[in-house]
Amino acid sequence: MIEFLAGAVALAYAISGVYFLRFWRKTRDRLFLSFAFAFWLLAANQTIVSLLGATDERSGYAYILRVLGFLLILLAIVDKNIFTWRRRK
Repeated sequence: MIEFLAGAVALAYAISGVYFLRFWRKTRDRLFLSFAFAFWLLAANQTIVSLLGATDERSGYAYILRVLGFLLILLAIVDKNIFTWRRRK
């Protein structure tokens, strides 16, 4: 049951990435492209951790993808706000 839910979460992350990619194609805004890549990193993290299992000693390293995904989201938001602020001046 846990494997099924982990797969569902990974699929939801991947679909979210495709969703943001669709918005990027319409607007060409970097924020949406960054969000798409971040969600794909989260999907890869979920998949790798599920495949390795909790008892594997390498599963801790897979969480680096999650950290990178969240950092990418944070940097994209900061970049968007700075770009918008500079454009208003």
